[in-house]
Amino acid sequence: MDFSYSQDQQALIGLAEQILTEKATHESIRAIERGGGLRFDAALWKALGEAGLVGVAVPEEFGGVGMGFLELGAILEKVGKTVAPVPYLETTVLAGMPIAEFGTAAQKQALLPGIASGELIGTAAILEELREPEDPALTARAEGAGHVLDGTKIAVRAAQIAGKLLVPARTDKGVTVFLVDRDAEGVSLTELTTTSGQPEADVHFNGVRVSADDILGDLDGGAAIVERIVLLGNAALSAFAAGICDEALAMTAEYTKTRKQFDQPIAMFQAVGHRVADAYIDAEAVRLAARQAAWCIGAGRPSAEAVAVAKYYASAAGDRIVHAAQHLHGGVGVDRDYPLHRFFLASRHLQLTFGGETRHLQDLGRLIAG
Repeated sequence: MDFSYSQDQQALIGLAEQILTEKATHESIRAIERGGGLRFDAALWKALGEAGLVGVAVPEEFGGVGMGFLELGAILEKVGKTVAPVPYLETTVLAGMPIAEFGTAAQKQALLPGIASGELIGTAAILEELREPEDPALTARAEGAGHVLDGTKIAVRAAQIAGKLLVPARTDKGVTVFLVDRDAEGVSLTELTTTSGQPEADVHFNGVRVSADDILGDLDGGAAIVERIVLLGNAALSAFAAGICDEALAMTAEYTKTRKQFDQPIAMFQAVGHRVADAYIDAEAVRLAARQAAWCIGAGRPSAEAVAVAKYYASAAGDRIVHAAQHLHGGVGVDRDYPLHRFFLASRHLQLTFGGETRHLQDLGRLIAG
């Protein structure tokens, strides 16, 4: 069987790699990080949108490319290889795909063209303290023809720069997902400081009014939508992790070939070779598991087990890879003027997003037992 990408897929992935390599350089990212503002490269985001890369999974009738999650996963790998400061995962996966899958014709027409062009940044506000995403405590009280939202969502990715939020809430019918403008009256943010610099905020809803037109899908079908968002999010994070691991390993291989001790490259030392070889095996496992999950989703096949496996490897093996890279770089690895620290922090951050290795082993166990 031929497991390689098609020519069209290769052209799309190559375009993403070219733009990210040229524009998401260590120097440009360092300038943004030192600027004191949000970790967001507006110029790079505009370039990705103009190239059609943000609309990869948006249907062609709404200005997108009309491809699927397999292609999104491949581009996310390239984003991970540069740890580019753009809300690609949030806009394409956490917002764009659920709207395309569950939205009404009017919602798709109103939102998907902006998402495809990159003009509209979206994200999902689904996490709460001590609650499963599918069982929100945030309430939506029926009032007139609409609802009023009250409560808080925590650690919302890209909340500061998003224009549209997907917000699950508890109604008298069950769980409902609402489409909420981030600047709507009653919405406020508490910006969070993250180790990776990823923009995140707690989002507070205080008497936020939404109409019936703002309901995504059915009034009582929100739990299934949230479950889908979490599945897609974990698969996307796994693809992102594959790129991180690939680049961290490449940097380590290059460094160990040039760093000398006792007049020879440290790559010649047996212990170093073993450590790099183990990291290579782990990186291959992360990449293959992530692509398997992306393919299952893209092909419309049952994908819960594949995603659980992928996120487990992204967390467990990813952690071993970035620690090995940091260790083999020595003091250079923690120097903020050297890019490796960025990959280490990004890996640690994504490992805990939507649950770490233990959580996904438990999910996999339940799936196997069921």
